[in-house]
Amino acid sequence: MYIADGWKDYELLDASGGERLERWGSYTLIRPDPQVIWQSPRTHAGWKHADASYRRSGSGGGAWSENRLPDHWTIGYGSLRFLIRPMGFKHTGVFPEQSANWDWFSDLIRRAGRPVRVLNLFAYTGGATVAAAAAGASVCHVDAARGMVAQARENARLSGLADAPIRYIVDDCRKFAEREIRRGNTYDGIILDPPSYGRGPTGEVWKIEDAIDPLIALLSDLLSAQPLFFLLNSYTAGLSPSTMAYMVRMRIGARFGGRSEAGELGIPVTAGGGYLPAGNCVRHVFL
Repeated sequence: MYIADGWKDYELLDASGGERLERWGSYTLIRPDPQVIWQSPRTHAGWKHADASYRRSGSGGGAWSENRLPDHWTIGYGSLRFLIRPMGFKHTGVFPEQSANWDWFSDLIRRAGRPVRVLNLFAYTGGATVAAAAAGASVCHVDAARGMVAQARENARLSGLADAPIRYIVDDCRKFAEREIRRGNTYDGIILDPPSYGRGPTGEVWKIEDAIDPLIALLSDLLSAQPLFFLLNSYTAGLSPSTMAYMVRMRIGARFGGRSEAGELGIPVTAGGGYLPAGNCVRHVFL
């Protein structure tokens, strides 16, 4: 398990009965999490005095209740700064478990000793983008949601990276990759963080079980002659780390060599110790 234990502004205080109790800066939130199938005593005062709770609706979706939050605020991870804005589907704009991956590829970028070009697909609000840029890479940030790309740009500005070499692209990720191949562009690092299901800016349907293997195969044509890393993330329960690793080794490793490692991402739970599983990833390093 890859542990996201470098945070000071985020803390998973407790987890019980399908919910997380979290501290985001100076605010405490309760959010649902299907991985939390156990019951704990819930002795932390935050369970009764949280600033907001996300409650699911019986008809689908959900909403924030007991809401005493501002519209937005910021938190930090090292030199990075992120806008936190609770959204309509329980998200806040940052996936804290991904900091374990940020640390991993940032170290590779810093030690490369050469210019590094990174492609971040399904890039959301740009956590990985700002981490890679802060490490010295030039980054191409691609997401189909215009609002998420705008927030990524704001996160870069907050992190002192407004003038960093970052391209922001609102587009369907596969279509963008196909155009980059035709243009002859390549990247030394690729970050792939797809949703389980989604739609592109013009209605394109994405279903990860059908689309992920062909996309990985396509992206092999975007790697440079001296690639540095390939990272695949997934929050899809049916897509195991072993399955993900097999695809990466078959499509990427067989062509370029290197080494793949797969595992869960985890967040430390303050109450009672232990770690909450929070997604899977495959890390491929080229030797």
